[in-house]
Amino acid sequence: MALMIPLEDYLSQVLEALSPLEGGRVPLGRAHGRVLAEDVTAVVPVPPWTNSAMDGYAVRAKDTTGACPQTPVVLPVSGDVPAGAAPQPLAEGTAQRIMTGAMLPEGADAVVKVEDTDQAPGPHPIPKRVEIRAAATPGLSVRRTGEDVAAGDPVMAAGTRLSAAAISALASVGLGLVLVRPQVRVAVVSTGAELRDAGQALEPGTIPDSNSLLLAGLVAEHGAVCTSVARSGDTAEALAEVLRQAAAGADLIVTSGGVSAGAFDPLTMLAQAQRGEEAPVHLDFVKVAMQPGKPQGHGWVLADDSRRVPIICLPGNPVSVLVSFTTIVAPALARLAGQDAAGGAEPLPGRPVLTARAAVGWRTPPGRRQHVPVRFTEAPTSNGASSDVSSDLVDGAGLPWVTPTHRLGSGSHLVASLPAAQALAVVAAEVEAVEVGDELPLIPLSAS
Repeated sequence: MALMIPLEDYLSQVLEALSPLEGGRVPLGRAHGRVLAEDVTAVVPVPPWTNSAMDGYAVRAKDTTGACPQTPVVLPVSGDVPAGAAPQPLAEGTAQRIMTGAMLPEGADAVVKVEDTDQAPGPHPIPKRVEIRAAATPGLSVRRTGEDVAAGDPVMAAGTRLSAAAISALASVGLGLVLVRPQVRVAVVSTGAELRDAGQALEPGTIPDSNSLLLAGLVAEHGAVCTSVARSGDTAEALAEVLRQAAAGADLIVTSGGVSAGAFDPLTMLAQAQRGEEAPVHLDFVKVAMQPGKPQGHGWVLADDSRRVPIICLPGNPVSVLVSFTTIVAPALARLAGQDAAGGAEPLPGRPVLTARAAVGWRTPPGRRQHVPVRFTEAPTSNGASSDVSSDLVDGAGLPWVTPTHRLGSGSHLVASLPAAQALAVVAAEVEAVEVGDELPLIPLSAS
C-alpha cells in the first residue's frame, strides 16, 4: 500500500516544476481585472494644473477686500475660462469667469463662486462686469497642482488587481500602459464515460458533468483564462488525444477524475502505457494525507509546438475538486502568474489566513488533514453547546463561528451543499475530533 505524503510535500513537487510566465504591458483599456506586475508612481501630478473648485470668477483676493452684499466690489470681466482652456494672465483689478476644473489664470489666487456675485448660474453670455458680494481670501475655492498626488509619488503596489477605480486612478496620474502579470491559460478536461452534458437526460449509470463547469468557474475566479473545456472517455488512447488538443493553447491543464486505482481510471492507465522521456504524456501519482482529495497526480503533456505543458490531475468527486483546486491548483496558478516571484512579498493562495471557532463538533479521518467546507454562523446556544463552553467564547478574541455546510462534513460527493461554503476549515491530521469552541484555521474560498 502506497504511503501518504503531506500536502506541503506534494505541493512542493507541483510548484517545483513550474516557472513564472512572462507578463507584458497593456493599454489601460485592456487592463481591467489584471494584476500589476510592478509598483507604479505618478507620471503627472494630480491635479496637473492649479484649477478652480467652483463655477465663479477668478480674482486677486486683494481686489475683493471689503466686499459684501451691501457694498459689493465691481470688477470688469476680462475673459472666459472653460475647462480645457489655457487662460490669459489675469490683469490687476479684473476678474475672469471660470468653470469648475478650469485652469486658474496666472495672477489669480482665489475664485469667488457665482452664488456670491450678481450673476445667475448656468449658460449665459459673459458679462462685462461682475459684482463681488463676498470678500475672497487667497486660496479660496482653488485646487493646487499636486494637491492630491505629486509627480513621482507612489500610487499603486505590485500585486494590485486592477478594478475600474484603480484603472481610473492610473489614467489620472498619467499612465497609458501598465505592466501586468501574465493571464494564465488553462485547459479543463473531465474524464469518465459516465459523464453527460448539464441538463441532458440521464441514462442508467450516467451523471451530469458538473466538474468541468466547477473547474472553469474556479479558473476564472482566480484570474486565469479557461481556453477550452473537453471531456474524455475511459480509454488511455482517447485521453491522450484529448490532452494533446488541450495543450495546444494552454499554459496549464487541469483534469478531474481518473486518478484512483480503479480498473477503468484512464489517467492511471495512460501513465502505465506511456513511460520514458520520449512519451508525449508524463504523469506521476501520489496519495496525499488529506481528506477529501487523497489521490492526486501531476506531470506534463507534450504540445504540438514542443512545449511541455504542465498538468495537474484532481480526483473526480466535486468536493475533492474544490478542495484540491483551492489547495493545489490555486498556488500553481499564482506561481505561473509570478505572484511569488523574487522580490515579491505576496504569499501563495491556498493557505489558512483566518481563524474561527467550531459551532458544532465532528469526527475527523485518522492520519489525514481534513478540509471541511464551512459557512459562518451564529454562536451556539448554551443548550446546543458543550457544557464547558462559557459565554465569553461568544466574543472572545472576536473570532467568528463556523459550521460545516453539510451534516456529513467533508465527504467528497456532497456537491449540493457547496454553494453555501464560504471557507475551508483545516483540521490537523493528529486531531481525532473537533469540539465546540475549538479554534480552526480557515482558507477563504474564491467566491465567498
